[in-house]
Amino acid sequence: MEGLATVTGGGAGAAIRLSGITKTFDGVPVLRDVACTITPGSVHALLGGNGSGKSTLLKILAGVHQADQGGTITIHGRAHATGSYGPAIARRSGLRFVHQDLGLVPDLTVSENFALEGGYPRRAGMAISWRELRRSAGEILERAHVDVDPQRLVRDLRPSDRTLVAIARALRDGDENGGEHVTLVLDEPTASLSQHEAGVLLDAIRRCRSRGQTIVYVSHRLPEVLEIADRIAVLRDGVLVAEQSAADLDESAIVTLMTGEEMRRQTLGAGPAADAETVLTVDALAAGPLREVSLSVRRHEIVGIAGLLGSGRSTLLRTLFGQANPDRGGFEVDGVPARFRSPRDAIRRGVALVPEDRGRDAAFADLPLWENVSATVIGRYWSGWRMARASERRDAVHLIETFGIRSATADAPFAHLSGGNQQKAVLARWLRLDPRLLLLDEPTQGVDAPARADIHDLVRRHVARGNAALVVSSDFEELETLCHRVIVLRDGAQVAELHGPRLTEAAIAGLTQTARKEAAHD
Repeated sequence: MEGLATVTGGGAGAAIRLSGITKTFDGVPVLRDVACTITPGSVHALLGGNGSGKSTLLKILAGVHQADQGGTITIHGRAHATGSYGPAIARRSGLRFVHQDLGLVPDLTVSENFALEGGYPRRAGMAISWRELRRSAGEILERAHVDVDPQRLVRDLRPSDRTLVAIARALRDGDENGGEHVTLVLDEPTASLSQHEAGVLLDAIRRCRSRGQTIVYVSHRLPEVLEIADRIAVLRDGVLVAEQSAADLDESAIVTLMTGEEMRRQTLGAGPAADAETVLTVDALAAGPLREVSLSVRRHEIVGIAGLLGSGRSTLLRTLFGQANPDRGGFEVDGVPARFRSPRDAIRRGVALVPEDRGRDAAFADLPLWENVSATVIGRYWSGWRMARASERRDAVHLIETFGIRSATADAPFAHLSGGNQQKAVLARWLRLDPRLLLLDEPTQGVDAPARADIHDLVRRHVARGNAALVVSSDFEELETLCHRVIVLRDGAQVAELHGPRLTEAAIAGLTQTARKEAAHD
């Protein structure tokens, strides 16, 4: 097929070989003649932008979707026709999947979560042997080199430890020779982790590789892909356009492969003038974990907030948006004291929030895309006795086109959009109100590189019109490239402010790492 990459590597001892994988939905091709070889004992990254077919390929590998007739899936030398391949074969062949939604029950212990899949050990009389359960769970964690107490509740674990527990569960029934016939498929395992937490997970993946295990790694975070991967496969519009050594690629080359275009150079806006008006003033604000935080944001300025989980960074945004009440102190918007009793009060004063968990807090998943982008202005279309639905939809479609939101149709359910397009839709919903203060919590979490660039451009353009933005992010590179200043929170208090030459990814990482070491020492 024209445009299909020349695939190299593998051989008779390949862990997985895909050949002629094609998939159509309602006559629309999603994957076209994909061929890919994964070498045993390697980390093989699978990359692609929104709509590239990456998720469909993973589901075919798991047996959730069945590829069109004619292809072959070969695992450790045993070939399976796509027409007969299913979840049972995938599991018998040693494929283990750890999804972004880890599938752990927060209110159960680690050992109980293992038992949900492997069964509870029984004593005579059919009573559960809790001692045996703890022992076997401890052995599973030890084999996976996961330093976690099996008696701890999952909800009390750090995010990286929860991911490691999910990996240990996936590896629990590896074979006796170290589990090298088990292939781990990790789908966005670091999407919700801080840079330090992601580093812990990458170290664990290296240990798996050193034991001979094969890892298929899917991530939108290109720097960590280049750090961990041996080989990289790139999908674009359902076609495998490259499969080659990670050592031969860099970020720019990967983005070009994903999009067919050279990576855009992003530059920081000029920032506020010395006499720019102050949009937000926070004075000794205390709320939840926050302890007397004071800061300001001016017109034409993007200010970042960095801090570990629990530092109060998201609480700050929720308080400014009227979702949490201050315990002490307060804040002003455009010089006027603000005591928001609800988000409605904040919206009326020109404050908007794009939350961290868009699926839970910002999406009407089953409603069409156009209704989602209309949610903030629905009152405009109410005439007193009926809704002007045609006008509402027409304006929404125009907004969808303006913001470059990709969807087969404006009537597609919001849940069917890719992560990047969902986030652009949520952002478009708020930007049509032209808010004076835009609050962003993890604005590019779980989106690909092109969508990330689009989102950053939208924020920069909004601020260039004389507005302001406050950005919380666990991605320190994002804070460095997007923000004019970055404020670091530690244990709810402001401990540093970085700007100019001091505002670097390394400096932010160093300050937050110091916070973690001090917390561990305490």
